[in-house]
Amino acid sequence: MLILRDLSWGRRRFSALLVSLDGISANVLSDRLKRLEARGMVTRVFYREHPPRAEYTLTEKGKAFVPVLIAMRCYGEAWEPASPTTDTPTG
Repeated sequence: MLILRDLSWGRRRFSALLVSLDGISANVLSDRLKRLEARGMVTRVFYREHPPRAEYTLTEKGKAFVPVLIAMRCYGEAWEPASPTTDTPTG
């Protein structure tokens, strides 16, 4: 979901995704992108440059998932506090 989120925000290069998804290994990111591509959520375009590079974009199917991501964020913002409270429940 985080890869789809980042692609919806305009990050398209592998290196940019790797930086924004702090803690993910290059191998795991590569595997996830391949899986998303195989499922029709993401498309990869190669450019003839040296060194070779690829950019990833959301397909129509991937773009159709963006409202789900937005709804999940809205739910989290509504139901999860931004920071823990010091109040204790009373019984």
